[in-house]
Amino acid sequence: MADLSARQHQMFPVLTPHQIETAKRFSSGEPKRFAPGEYVYKVGDHAAPAWLVLEGSMDVFRHEGLSHEAPITTHGVGQLSGEVNQLSGRPTLAGARAGSSGCTAIAFDAAHLRALVIGSADVGETIMRAFILRRVGLIDAGAGSVLIGTVGNAALSRLQGFLARSAFPYIVLDATAEGEGRALIERLGILVSELPLMVCPNGTVLKNPTDAEAAACLGMTPQLTPGKLYDLAVVGAGPAGLATAVYAASEGLDVIVIDERSVGGQAGASSRIENYLGFPTGISGQALAGRAHTQALKFGAEMVLPVEVNSLVPPKEEGAPLRLGLAGGKTVEARSVVIASGARYRRPDVANISTFEGKGISYWASPIEAKLCAGEEVALVGGGNSAGQAIVFLAPHVRKLNLVIRRALDQTMSQYLIDRIKALPNVEFHMNCEVDAIDGEATIGLSSATVRNRVSGSELQLPLHHLFLFIGADPNTGWISDRVQLDAKGFIVTGQSFDTRCSVARNPLPLETSLPNVFAIGDVRAGSTKRVAAAVGEGATVVSQIHQALSFASTPR
Repeated sequence: MADLSARQHQMFPVLTPHQIETAKRFSSGEPKRFAPGEYVYKVGDHAAPAWLVLEGSMDVFRHEGLSHEAPITTHGVGQLSGEVNQLSGRPTLAGARAGSSGCTAIAFDAAHLRALVIGSADVGETIMRAFILRRVGLIDAGAGSVLIGTVGNAALSRLQGFLARSAFPYIVLDATAEGEGRALIERLGILVSELPLMVCPNGTVLKNPTDAEAAACLGMTPQLTPGKLYDLAVVGAGPAGLATAVYAASEGLDVIVIDERSVGGQAGASSRIENYLGFPTGISGQALAGRAHTQALKFGAEMVLPVEVNSLVPPKEEGAPLRLGLAGGKTVEARSVVIASGARYRRPDVANISTFEGKGISYWASPIEAKLCAGEEVALVGGGNSAGQAIVFLAPHVRKLNLVIRRALDQTMSQYLIDRIKALPNVEFHMNCEVDAIDGEATIGLSSATVRNRVSGSELQLPLHHLFLFIGADPNTGWISDRVQLDAKGFIVTGQSFDTRCSVARNPLPLETSLPNVFAIGDVRAGSTKRVAAAVGEGATVVSQIHQALSFASTPR
């Protein structure tokens, strides 16, 4: 939980008279008068604008549980309502009413709010800091969605993970305990198979929703404009894709970002990144991704999550747009495409492993997993930096952590992580070993894992309910493999004189694929350095190459 008590003045700043006049020049309408107690906007309202109070006051509240309201603050003259969702026009997570003496305020819809944030550095910095801190406060308070289910249930854990990685606040009610959650289940006649329930901020109730269904209810998946042509479509919202979106949108390109999961990619699952430039005390992957996501929204990039891209159709004639095929039959057209689809978690060759994914087997270590396995014995497989970060994060929460590795850590892990792991008293090393088998019941979860020594052949059975796998990843290129050239390992080749380009009047740019105006960056690109900083650097670099490619395409020949 973040301690925001000392930052209230930054969460709810008061603009000076000069700043108010500056802000009013960017408003989306004339001042409006609200009677005492009148709703300015309700929780869950779609595209609710931010409101700057000019006279009177405005009471802001959130939902608490299923049927209660909790006050957040009272805005006075010079204060602006809203939080991160106001930048994109998504449904609001809070509501507001005019105060006891009424309220006069002026509105800023998403487009005008972004114009204010970008157009006035002074006011923009104040607003962005306030919006980010307010989102943190909503997450801490559990405002937003209400999840009702059995704690530890795989589907509930999946939803929690999705909302947490998307920085959407939520609260969990135990379906087996007396209270609001159980009462709602009984009142609606919900079956165990229909759990968990998700109650969205607008009151909609979903039964055991998929991530995509949850996202649609929360307004995370915008309605695509038919026939719209984007300057750039970015596939993947990891560090590379987000960096591309920030730099491209800030330079005036019309950008859409599409990801099949949530922002952050694999880096978003890192509990702490300590070697990223500018963060000497480290930063969680989720926090880094959240900041980048907000930055992209600030500059007007359109974010579409979680939606899978399943095909890329090249133009039939020179100058025609590229077309991305999305799940559900929708399409997106763009003048250029950046593939930043990263990698998929690698599964070990162990029988029935997919049966226990989400039921004891995890490919990331977040506070949700740490809470589920608190005080228990767990095992973690992997010797890279991501594994090291997970070990350092998990070990203080568990009774014992069995580290299963094939070779010495100094061959695969940064020294600072090795030193920290060796200082942990409850980590036991299993050198030259791998997981050979797992056991459990599909309806209950994992119960044990068998570890085999690859040198001696000896086996050890570990009784445990949680197994964390950090054994690397394979490039996420299955959807594009028939369109661009790949290397022997499935990574996308860029910057070469491809045979398919013999009719093209220019050589490929360094990050360009075998398909003109299609670029690849980050982990999915052959030869890339698999580091967050390198991915961000490629995201910045590719934008200048996109400008070159678009300029060439528009030049008469």
